[in-house]
Amino acid sequence: MRVRAFYLDLAHWATEEPARWGPWVVRCPISDDEIRKAKERKHRKARMDQRTRERLPVLPVLVSTANRRRLAAFELLRTAQATEPGTVIPGTEGSLRRAVTSKAAGHLTWAEETATGRRRNLSFEEEEAFWAFAAVEVLRLTGIRNEELLELTHHSVTQYRLPTTGEIVPLLQIAPSKTDTERLLLVSPELADVLSAIVRRLRGPAGAIPLAPFYDVREKVWNPPMPLLFQRQIGTEQRAFTPTFLRTLLIGAIAATGLIDSAGAPLTISPHDFRRIFVTDAIMNGLPPHIAQVICGHKNIDTRMGYKAVYPAETIEAHRAFIARRRSTRPSEEYRTPTEEEWDAFLAHFEKRKVSIGTCGRAFSTPCVHEHACVRCALLRPDPDQRSRIEEIRDNLIARIAEAEREGWLGEVEGLKVSLAGAEDKLAQVDALVKRQSIAVELGMPGVRQQAGTTEATRATP
Repeated sequence: MRVRAFYLDLAHWATEEPARWGPWVVRCPISDDEIRKAKERKHRKARMDQRTRERLPVLPVLVSTANRRRLAAFELLRTAQATEPGTVIPGTEGSLRRAVTSKAAGHLTWAEETATGRRRNLSFEEEEAFWAFAAVEVLRLTGIRNEELLELTHHSVTQYRLPTTGEIVPLLQIAPSKTDTERLLLVSPELADVLSAIVRRLRGPAGAIPLAPFYDVREKVWNPPMPLLFQRQIGTEQRAFTPTFLRTLLIGAIAATGLIDSAGAPLTISPHDFRRIFVTDAIMNGLPPHIAQVICGHKNIDTRMGYKAVYPAETIEAHRAFIARRRSTRPSEEYRTPTEEEWDAFLAHFEKRKVSIGTCGRAFSTPCVHEHACVRCALLRPDPDQRSRIEEIRDNLIARIAEAEREGWLGEVEGLKVSLAGAEDKLAQVDALVKRQSIAVELGMPGVRQQAGTTEATRATP
């Protein structure tokens, strides 16, 4: 670019002083094709897609490992705190004993490996395991950017009440960041559990989350103290997470899984990988590309297309061409503001999602692709109260598979096995939901109505 700019300057100077600069004006040897870097962009896109294809199938392994690591670290810390210093910690098979520390150690709990004598900070290990789990869950369930995650505050959790049923829909407010565009995301039950665990961990004796200032690395400014969700205590100070510490948490979480890539090297993961995985998984489950664009906060749909790793380019272009042709041929009335009746029909959709074994999460005006075989559908949120009904469905499917194999109905066996796998998956979801609810504490919704922007002004408390 600098060479092309130099030749452009020569041409411009020659128009003003032909006698002096005219002899030096020649055509720039660097063509437009050489600076488009189309080949480099294609290679970068291929590397991004390969990262997504390698990490999307193993995401459940990372999630389950992070959760087990968090629970194990919590149990080890609690057991060590109840153990006298100098004695072996129960449940460690004699491999750890609680270290004898001075009062300078404060609230930290240390342990020693009996074989090597190496000391371990169990308090830090538990803190690291919890925040790694929280970061993985929030990133995979929202697809937000690294900066947006670090700027989440207690005031980011808001709610919307449906005017017809009075049902409260929790929402997560994403502060303006890269594109200076604010947006709201629907909070799923899994995300609500994680946010509740974060709030419960951060709340002080007075029930409020401490205020912590943070440095905006992009805008190069210090922001006023806010009740950030991703903060920790270092000594006597509350400090916000940094991008480097967030990456360190993810590196530790993925290393605990023992996963390797196609080259046999340990698998790595970055915060932006979760964003690409979120978009890819959403499209694979039928989310329209333009809806994914809004959820991710992209101004241009072409930007969102760069994150996908499942659709070929021809399919995307055909879809966009179809939308363009339809908009040009259809009457303009189709793009008007919806009427009251149409809006009521949209709201009524949320009232008709209840099915026999849970709640249907299909989008508005979309058909049921499974023909109401709910156990096969990934959009079904099973109801724990209907576990017995799901077990009956599973047992019936097992009996039908045995009958089909006995009678030689091989064409029916395959479909029944798909339904059986879906029923087993729904039972696993119910068990996971019941386990989360058994350890969760109802915190309610925050009552303060305050903008959670990047330059949010805090009110002084009396």
